Amino acid sequence: MQNIKDFLHRDIFGTIDIEKIIVVLLIFFAGLFTIRLIKFSLNRSFQKNANQQTRMLISKVVEYIGFSILLMIILAELGIKLSTLLGAAGILGIAVGVASQKSLGNIISGIFLVTEKSFEIGDVVKVGDKVGVVYSIDLLSIMLKTFDNLLIRIPNETLISTDITNITRFPIRRLDIQILVAYKENLQHVIETLKAIATENTLCLDEPEPFLMIKEFADSGIQIHFGIWFEKSRYVDTKNTMMMDIHNRFKEERIEIPYTHITIVNPL
Repeated sequence: MQNIKDFLHRDIFGTIDIEKIIVVLLIFFAGLFTIRLIKFSLNRSFQKNANQQTRMLISKVVEYIGFSILLMIILAELGIKLSTLLGAAGILGIAVGVASQKSLGNIISGIFLVTEKSFEIGDVVKVGDKVGVVYSIDLLSIMLKTFDNLLIRIPNETLISTDITNITRFPIRRLDIQILVAYKENLQHVIETLKAIATENTLCLDEPEPFLMIKEFADSGIQIHFGIWFEKSRYVDTKNTMMMDIHNRFKEERIEIPYTHITIVNPL
Protein backbone atom coordinates (compact mmCIF):
# COMPACT_ATOMS: atom_id res chain seq x y z
CA MET A 1 0.00 0.00 0.00
CA GLN A 2 2.83 2.34 0.90
CA ASN A 3 4.47 1.58 -2.45
CA ILE A 4 1.28 2.67 -4.29
CA LYS A 5 1.18 5.95 -2.34
CA ASP A 6 4.84 6.56 -3.08
CA PHE A 7 4.23 5.86 -6.76
CA LEU A 8 1.24 8.26 -6.90
CA HIS A 9 3.24 11.04 -5.23
CA ARG A 10 6.26 10.51 -7.42
CA ASP A 11 7.34 13.75 -9.12
CA ILE A 12 7.15 13.69 -12.92
CA PHE A 13 7.48 17.35 -13.94
CA GLY A 14 8.88 19.21 -10.96
CA THR A 15 6.01 19.65 -8.48
CA ILE A 16 3.45 17.72 -10.60
CA ASP A 17 3.07 14.15 -9.35
CA ILE A 18 1.23 11.17 -10.81
CA GLU A 19 -1.76 11.63 -8.48
CA LYS A 20 -2.28 15.15 -9.76
CA ILE A 21 -2.04 13.97 -13.37
CA ILE A 22 -4.73 11.34 -12.70
CA VAL A 23 -6.97 14.01 -11.11
CA VAL A 24 -6.44 16.31 -14.12
CA LEU A 25 -7.32 13.49 -16.52
CA LEU A 26 -10.50 12.74 -14.55
CA ILE A 27 -11.44 16.42 -14.60
CA PHE A 28 -10.78 16.59 -18.36
CA PHE A 29 -12.93 13.57 -19.23
CA ALA A 30 -15.69 14.62 -16.82
CA GLY A 31 -15.67 18.11 -18.33
CA LEU A 32 -15.71 16.70 -21.86
CA PHE A 33 -18.71 14.52 -20.98
CA THR A 34 -20.52 17.47 -19.36
CA ILE A 35 -19.96 19.74 -22.39
CA ARG A 36 -21.28 17.07 -24.76
CA LEU A 37 -24.28 16.40 -22.51
CA ILE A 38 -25.18 20.12 -22.38
CA LYS A 39 -24.82 20.42 -26.18
CA PHE A 40 -27.02 17.37 -26.73
CA SER A 41 -29.69 18.62 -24.29
CA LEU A 42 -29.80 22.11 -25.81
CA ASN A 43 -29.92 20.70 -29.33
CA ARG A 44 -32.94 18.58 -28.44
CA SER A 45 -34.62 21.51 -26.64
CA PHE A 46 -34.24 23.87 -29.62
CA GLN A 47 -34.89 21.25 -32.33
CA LYS A 48 -38.48 22.40 -32.94
CA ASN A 49 -38.10 26.10 -32.18
CA ALA A 50 -34.83 26.94 -33.97
CA ASN A 51 -33.32 26.20 -37.37
CA GLN A 52 -30.12 24.22 -37.89
CA GLN A 53 -28.07 27.42 -38.21
CA THR A 54 -29.14 28.71 -34.75
CA ARG A 55 -28.71 25.31 -33.12
CA MET A 56 -25.17 25.02 -34.49
CA LEU A 57 -24.28 28.50 -33.23
CA ILE A 58 -25.62 27.73 -29.73
CA SER A 59 -23.66 24.48 -29.77
CA LYS A 60 -20.44 26.34 -30.65
CA VAL A 61 -21.02 28.93 -27.90
CA VAL A 62 -21.44 26.15 -25.32
CA GLU A 63 -18.33 24.42 -26.68
CA TYR A 64 -16.10 27.52 -26.50
CA ILE A 65 -17.30 28.57 -23.05
CA GLY A 66 -17.15 25.01 -21.74
CA PHE A 67 -13.59 24.37 -22.91
CA SER A 68 -12.44 27.78 -21.60
CA ILE A 69 -13.81 26.98 -18.14
CA LEU A 70 -12.34 23.46 -18.31
CA LEU A 71 -8.91 24.84 -19.23
CA MET A 72 -8.96 27.30 -16.29
CA ILE A 73 -9.98 24.50 -13.88
CA ILE A 74 -7.14 22.26 -15.12
CA LEU A 75 -4.58 25.07 -14.86
CA ALA A 76 -5.77 25.85 -11.31
CA GLU A 77 -5.49 22.16 -10.37
CA LEU A 78 -1.92 22.11 -11.69
CA GLY A 79 -1.17 25.22 -9.63
CA ILE A 80 -0.60 27.41 -12.67
CA LYS A 81 -2.03 30.94 -12.50
CA LEU A 82 -3.23 32.29 -15.84
CA SER A 83 -1.98 35.82 -15.03
CA THR A 84 1.48 34.48 -14.17
CA LEU A 85 1.54 32.41 -17.35
CA LEU A 86 0.68 35.39 -19.56
CA GLY A 87 3.01 37.68 -17.64
CA ALA A 88 5.91 35.31 -18.14
CA ALA A 89 5.36 35.32 -21.87
CA GLY A 90 4.88 38.94 -22.89
CA ILE A 91 5.02 38.30 -26.62
CA LEU A 92 2.51 35.48 -26.27
CA GLY A 93 0.26 37.78 -24.29
CA ILE A 94 0.34 40.41 -27.05
CA ALA A 95 -0.34 37.77 -29.69
CA VAL A 96 -3.25 36.39 -27.69
CA GLY A 97 -4.62 39.92 -27.23
CA VAL A 98 -4.52 40.67 -30.95
CA ALA A 99 -6.04 37.29 -31.80
CA SER A 100 -8.74 37.81 -29.18
CA GLN A 101 -9.61 41.19 -30.65
CA LYS A 102 -10.04 39.72 -34.14
CA SER A 103 -11.95 36.75 -32.72
CA LEU A 104 -14.31 39.07 -30.87
CA GLY A 105 -14.96 40.99 -34.10
CA ASN A 106 -15.72 37.71 -35.89
CA ILE A 107 -18.06 36.58 -33.09
CA ILE A 108 -20.02 39.85 -33.15
CA SER A 109 -20.22 39.70 -36.96
CA GLY A 110 -21.41 36.08 -36.70
CA ILE A 111 -24.23 37.11 -34.35
CA PHE A 112 -25.35 39.79 -36.84
CA LEU A 113 -25.29 37.27 -39.69
CA VAL A 114 -27.42 34.78 -37.75
CA THR A 115 -29.86 37.54 -36.78
CA GLU A 116 -30.23 38.68 -40.40
CA LYS A 117 -30.80 35.10 -41.61
CA SER A 118 -29.28 35.90 -45.01
CA PHE A 119 -28.42 32.24 -45.54
CA GLU A 120 -28.70 28.85 -43.88
CA ILE A 121 -26.77 25.59 -43.95
CA GLY A 122 -27.32 23.96 -47.34
CA ASP A 123 -27.85 27.24 -49.25
CA VAL A 124 -25.71 27.99 -52.30
CA VAL A 125 -24.13 31.42 -51.84
CA LYS A 126 -21.72 33.64 -53.71
CA VAL A 127 -19.20 35.66 -51.66
CA GLY A 128 -16.97 37.78 -53.88
CA ASP A 129 -15.70 35.38 -56.55
CA LYS A 130 -16.32 32.29 -54.40
CA VAL A 131 -19.42 30.12 -54.88
CA GLY A 132 -20.35 27.11 -52.78
CA VAL A 133 -22.78 25.35 -50.48
CA VAL A 134 -22.85 26.59 -46.86
CA TYR A 135 -21.30 23.61 -45.07
CA SER A 136 -21.13 24.97 -41.53
CA ILE A 137 -21.69 28.21 -39.62
CA ASP A 138 -19.32 28.92 -36.75
CA LEU A 139 -18.83 31.74 -34.28
CA LEU A 140 -15.70 32.85 -36.12
CA SER A 141 -16.36 31.85 -39.73
CA ILE A 142 -18.43 29.89 -42.19
CA MET A 143 -17.32 26.98 -44.35
CA LEU A 144 -18.25 26.78 -48.03
CA LYS A 145 -18.07 23.51 -49.94
CA THR A 146 -17.40 24.28 -53.60
CA PHE A 147 -18.79 22.27 -56.50
CA ASP A 148 -15.33 20.84 -57.21
CA ASN A 149 -15.23 19.51 -53.61
CA LEU A 150 -13.00 22.13 -51.98
CA LEU A 151 -13.61 23.59 -48.52
CA ILE A 152 -13.30 27.38 -48.14
CA ARG A 153 -13.20 29.16 -44.77
CA ILE A 154 -14.48 32.74 -44.78
CA PRO A 155 -14.18 34.84 -41.56
CA ASN A 156 -17.43 36.44 -40.37
CA GLU A 157 -15.83 39.91 -40.43
CA THR A 158 -15.24 39.47 -44.17
CA LEU A 159 -18.84 38.37 -44.71
CA ILE A 160 -20.33 41.33 -42.87
CA SER A 161 -18.49 43.78 -45.16
CA THR A 162 -18.97 41.88 -48.44
CA ASP A 163 -21.93 41.47 -50.77
CA ILE A 164 -23.47 38.01 -50.32
CA THR A 165 -25.69 36.52 -53.02
CA ASN A 166 -27.97 33.69 -51.88
CA ILE A 167 -28.51 31.75 -55.10
CA THR A 168 -30.95 29.17 -53.72
CA ARG A 169 -32.98 31.24 -51.25
CA PHE A 170 -36.17 31.06 -53.33
CA PRO A 171 -37.70 27.93 -54.90
CA ILE A 172 -37.37 29.22 -58.46
CA ARG A 173 -34.82 31.38 -60.27
CA ARG A 174 -34.23 32.81 -63.73
CA LEU A 175 -31.66 31.73 -66.28
CA ASP A 176 -30.55 34.71 -68.39
CA ILE A 177 -29.00 34.08 -71.80
CA GLN A 178 -27.54 36.81 -74.01
CA ILE A 179 -28.07 35.98 -77.70
CA LEU A 180 -26.55 37.82 -80.65
CA VAL A 181 -28.30 37.59 -84.04
CA ALA A 182 -27.31 39.07 -87.38
CA TYR A 183 -28.78 42.41 -88.52
CA LYS A 184 -30.37 40.72 -91.52
CA GLU A 185 -32.64 38.53 -89.35
CA ASN A 186 -36.36 39.16 -88.82
CA LEU A 187 -36.51 40.05 -85.11
CA GLN A 188 -40.16 39.02 -84.77
CA HIS A 189 -39.30 35.60 -86.14
CA VAL A 190 -36.36 35.31 -83.73
CA ILE A 191 -38.54 36.22 -80.73
CA GLU A 192 -41.28 33.75 -81.72
CA THR A 193 -38.64 31.02 -82.14
CA LEU A 194 -37.22 31.66 -78.66
CA LYS A 195 -40.72 31.58 -77.13
CA ALA A 196 -41.36 28.23 -78.84
CA ILE A 197 -38.07 26.85 -77.48
CA ALA A 198 -39.06 27.82 -73.92
CA THR A 199 -42.56 26.34 -74.32
CA GLU A 200 -41.25 23.00 -75.60
CA ASN A 201 -38.58 22.62 -72.92
CA THR A 202 -40.15 20.72 -70.00
CA LEU A 203 -37.69 22.23 -67.50
CA CYS A 204 -38.90 25.78 -68.20
CA LEU A 205 -41.78 27.03 -66.07
CA ASP A 206 -44.90 28.50 -67.68
CA GLU A 207 -45.26 31.00 -64.85
CA PRO A 208 -43.59 33.44 -64.66
CA GLU A 209 -43.49 33.79 -68.42
CA PRO A 210 -40.15 33.89 -70.30
CA PHE A 211 -38.52 37.31 -70.42
CA LEU A 212 -37.47 38.70 -73.82
CA MET A 213 -35.91 42.08 -74.53
CA ILE A 214 -34.04 43.52 -77.51
CA LYS A 215 -31.10 44.80 -75.51
CA GLU A 216 -28.86 46.70 -77.92
CA PHE A 217 -27.50 47.13 -81.42
CA ALA A 218 -23.98 45.80 -81.03
CA ASP A 219 -21.07 46.06 -83.48
CA SER A 220 -21.61 42.65 -85.06
CA GLY A 221 -25.30 42.05 -84.44
CA ILE A 222 -28.45 42.66 -82.38
CA GLN A 223 -28.27 41.46 -78.78
CA ILE A 224 -31.37 39.85 -77.27
CA HIS A 225 -31.82 39.20 -73.55
CA PHE A 226 -33.66 35.88 -73.08
CA GLY A 227 -34.68 34.80 -69.56
CA ILE A 228 -36.55 31.67 -68.52
CA TRP A 229 -37.68 30.51 -65.06
CA PHE A 230 -36.92 27.08 -63.62
CA GLU A 231 -36.74 25.13 -60.34
CA LYS A 232 -33.53 26.02 -58.49
CA SER A 233 -32.37 22.41 -58.20
CA ARG A 234 -32.37 21.95 -62.01
CA TYR A 235 -29.89 24.68 -62.95
CA VAL A 236 -27.31 22.57 -64.81
CA ASP A 237 -29.90 20.50 -66.69
CA THR A 238 -31.89 23.60 -67.64
CA LYS A 239 -28.88 25.53 -68.93
CA ASN A 240 -27.52 22.58 -70.91
CA THR A 241 -30.83 21.76 -72.59
CA MET A 242 -31.64 25.40 -73.35
CA MET A 243 -28.25 26.07 -74.95
CA MET A 244 -28.56 22.95 -77.10
CA ASP A 245 -32.18 23.74 -78.03
CA ILE A 246 -31.28 27.29 -79.11
CA HIS A 247 -28.32 26.09 -81.16
CA ASN A 248 -30.28 23.32 -82.91
CA ARG A 249 -33.41 25.40 -83.55
CA PHE A 250 -31.43 28.33 -84.93
CA LYS A 251 -29.76 25.95 -87.37
CA GLU A 252 -33.16 24.61 -88.45
CA GLU A 253 -34.62 28.11 -88.85
CA ARG A 254 -31.41 29.38 -90.51
CA ILE A 255 -31.05 32.16 -87.95
CA GLU A 256 -27.48 33.41 -88.07
CA ILE A 257 -25.46 33.95 -84.92
CA PRO A 258 -22.69 36.35 -85.99
CA TYR A 259 -19.11 36.00 -84.84
CA THR A 260 -15.99 38.11 -85.17
CA HIS A 261 -14.21 37.85 -88.52
CA ILE A 262 -10.56 38.72 -89.03
CA THR A 263 -9.53 39.71 -92.55
CA ILE A 264 -5.82 39.63 -93.37
CA VAL A 265 -4.81 41.73 -96.36
CA ASN A 266 -1.52 40.99 -98.07
CA PRO A 267 -0.20 44.27 -99.53
CA LEU A 268 1.99 42.33 -101.93
